[in-house]
Amino acid sequence: MIAGWDKTGPQLFYVDSDGTRLHHNIFSVGSGSTYAYGILDSEMRHDMTVDEALELGRCAIYHATHRDAYSGGTINVYCVKQEGWEKLWDG
Repeated sequence: MIAGWDKTGPQLFYVDSDGTRLHHNIFSVGSGSTYAYGILDSEMRHDMTVDEALELGRCAIYHATHRDAYSGGTINVYCVKQEGWEKLWDG
């Protein structure tokens, strides 16, 4: 995934190994992604605080790794803002 900020606001892209580029506001990829999407689709709001979004991300990844034997279980969380990015959680 590629995340950044431009004149129009925050941007998120998914780039696969074939070079396909998709633009959207939310992505979940990998073998456990359907489990993560279940959480994200039901809980995501566009007015979330950074702390709420962080907790939602953790919850979605937890459910993906808990339900999917092939998920790695490593979670790295970054917050991308207009001023730059910050690593919020490593684990």
